[in-house]
Amino acid sequence: MGRMNATEHPKKGLSYDQAGVDIEAGDQLVSNIKGMVGRTHGPRVLGPHGAFAGLFRLDYNEALFQRNFREPVLAACTDGVGTKLKIAIDMGILDTVGIDCVAMNVNDLIVQGAEPLFFLDYIGLHKQDPDATARIVEGVAKGCEIAGCALIGGECAEMPDIYGPGEFDLVGFSVGVVELERAIDPLRIQEGDVLIGLESSGVHSNGYSLVRAILEKVDADLDEVVPEAQRLAGEQETLGRVLLEPTRIYARPIVKLLAHYRVKKIISMMSHITGGGLPGNLPRVLPDDMDAVIDRSSWTVPPIFDWLQDAGDVDREEMYRVFNMGIGYVLAVRPTFADSVLKQLEREGEASHVIGRIERGQGRMRWDNE
Repeated sequence: MGRMNATEHPKKGLSYDQAGVDIEAGDQLVSNIKGMVGRTHGPRVLGPHGAFAGLFRLDYNEALFQRNFREPVLAACTDGVGTKLKIAIDMGILDTVGIDCVAMNVNDLIVQGAEPLFFLDYIGLHKQDPDATARIVEGVAKGCEIAGCALIGGECAEMPDIYGPGEFDLVGFSVGVVELERAIDPLRIQEGDVLIGLESSGVHSNGYSLVRAILEKVDADLDEVVPEAQRLAGEQETLGRVLLEPTRIYARPIVKLLAHYRVKKIISMMSHITGGGLPGNLPRVLPDDMDAVIDRSSWTVPPIFDWLQDAGDVDREEMYRVFNMGIGYVLAVRPTFADSVLKQLEREGEASHVIGRIERGQGRMRWDNE
């Protein structure tokens, strides 16, 4: 029996595109996002867009910048948007979740007293759509502009075996810097320190597994105008839009506030209120012999939380255990400086309230008079 001639049955070789990865679409994306990424760059960013790694000047030239660091300490963190992405995908609104991604990272950095320096993002998706992905990156770039940090790189990975059609995941990585002697040290917390809470912009990016369970329970229409979930007083908004309101980025006002007190260390503690709410996040930054005592009546809970609690028949304590309930960031400050800090935050556009105080205790958060 003779050997088969290759020309009779030609081989059909596989390509990367047939395997689910479109190289040309990836190249198109790089071109599409070049301008929006460049808007986040300042003189500290070195090298061209699209290099293998981003370069950022740390110990910088005093002729170009205000100061050099004496003992710089780097701060780094990573976080993602979570299942809030499912609502964004369902609604086809992709240009806000990038802000969430930046916020979830830089809000953690500033807790340590650090100034956010640069940011990188990772997008894993089913299939590359340059226009859709550019909308996601547009949100990331906008978040970086709000935070005052540079978007110096990222990765976009097509993985059709991992993600279904239209699905994607979005994660960020951020690096900041703080002068060693200016780093926030919770051991400075004293009895009598005043707790100031900065208002959130809504649900932020935590608790969306419960949010989606509630939506499923009541068969909610994301495009329905729900007065109880209005975003602003007197303004009707769809439920989906309210739930996609981006996480508030506190970086610029907090960095500016810290810079205002270069000598006096009047801020003894800070906390980003994420998953776990006030009861779960304040103890993370408390010494073992101090409690944070919070007055629930000191701020107004946004209507979206009332709607979620009623629709899901969720216990009040569970709501406070899962969600921020209207307070996205907390500072502990010396009592004599509380009014000054409130005024400075107001000038920076932050709505803030005295929500409690520090007392002797066991490293817990507890409610006042409850």
